[in-house]
Parts: sequence; C-alpha cells; structure tokens
Amino acid sequence: MSITVGQALAAIAVVAFVVLVIYLCRVLAKLVDTVQETTKTVQVLTKDMDKIAFQVDELLDKTNTLMDDVNEKSQKLNPLFETAAELSESISDLNEASRQTAQKISESATGASKAASAFKVGKSIFNFASRHLGK
Repeated sequence: MSITVGQALAAIAVVAFVVLVIYLCRVLAKLVDTVQETTKTVQVLTKDMDKIAFQVDELLDKTNTLMDDVNEKSQKLNPLFETAAELSESISDLNEASRQTAQKISESATGASKAASAFKVGKSIFNFASRHLGK
C-alpha cells in the first residue's frame, strides 16, 4: 500500500488540526481558570465593599450626631460671647467717662490754680496799698 501525496498532505493537515485543537483546549482551560479566579476576586471585593459601605454609614451617623452636639453647645456659648462683647463696650464707655472726668478735674485744677494766683496778686496789692495808703 502506497500513500499518495494527497493522502500525506491530508494526514499532515489532520495532525495539524489535532495539535491546534489540543492547543486551543489548553488555552480555553487556562482562560476558564482565569475567569474563575476573577470571579472569586470580584466576590471578595464585593464583600469587602459591602463592609466598607456599612462602616461608612455608621461613621456618617456618628459624625452627624457629633455635629448636632457641637452645634447645640455652640448655640449655648453664643450668649456668653454676646455678653463679653457688651461688657467690652461697657468698659470702653467707662474708660471714656473716666477720661472726661479726669479732663474736667484737670481743667478745674487749672482754674483753681489761676484763681489762687489771682488771689495772691490781689492780696499783695491790698497789703501794698494798705501799707502805703494807710500811713
């Protein structure tokens, strides 16, 4: 039995096709493994993301509670700051009144000093006139 060229080429083609099919089967097997690993990874990530989302919700709730508490305490402090501002204004008014009083006292002292000087001059003139006119 002799093999013709056509039969030899057909046998080579069949062997090449079988090798190709075996190669594709191995590639598909690896692809299936990769897809399975990717699926497992996505499942783990999904569980982790669910946990993180739950923790973020709890954190936001606690933050909102804390902010409500801070706002409430801040509102209680507002009257204190208003009172401090009013006290500062009152102290400023008191300082201004003290300055005005000090200025009036200073002016009065200057006026009293002038009156005392005028009195001394008048007394000196009176004494001089009494000594020289009374003789």
